[in-house]
Amino acid sequence: MPLLVEYGRDVTSKQLAEAAGVAEGTIFRAFGDKESLIEAAVAKFLDPESLRIGLQSIAPELPLEDKVLRIVELMMQRFSEVFRVMAAVGATHPPKRHERRHVFADIIAEVLAPQLANLNWSPERTAHVIRLVTFSASLKEFNAGMEFTPRELTDIVLYGIAGKPAAALHATTTESRD
Repeated sequence: MPLLVEYGRDVTSKQLAEAAGVAEGTIFRAFGDKESLIEAAVAKFLDPESLRIGLQSIAPELPLEDKVLRIVELMMQRFSEVFRVMAAVGATHPPKRHERRHVFADIIAEVLAPQLANLNWSPERTAHVIRLVTFSASLKEFNAGMEFTPRELTDIVLYGIAGKPAAALHATTTESRD
């Protein structure tokens, strides 16, 4: 992956073989061609299992703020890595896998469930907000000169910009639909 990030699709099979510690012919026997190797590497990289494991490993006894901070850190790291790799290999977006969003929302909801009484929104909706905030914060084009730290994003998720109570949040949402 470091070679793909550095050289994109211009990486040579010789560079890949040297990095893997194998002969160039071994790459061609295993993958057929360089493009197949690149596609396999990107597919492996995009596998979200490490993010799932990271989210599931958040200690249930942590305070809400620490949990949300850890979720934000993990999500920002994942989005930033994916955007960097996709830009390097020339893809404009990762493959669409809408069902994965629900898996992550379910994991985040489970992590936040012990503090359900402290949330203004359902854990599932909160998970969606965290995903939206971290996704947009990870896009450099959206943040030119206004980057947010994970702590700042955590504060935005937890307290918004005005700290309105739950009743006011729901009333504002309902009014904006009318």
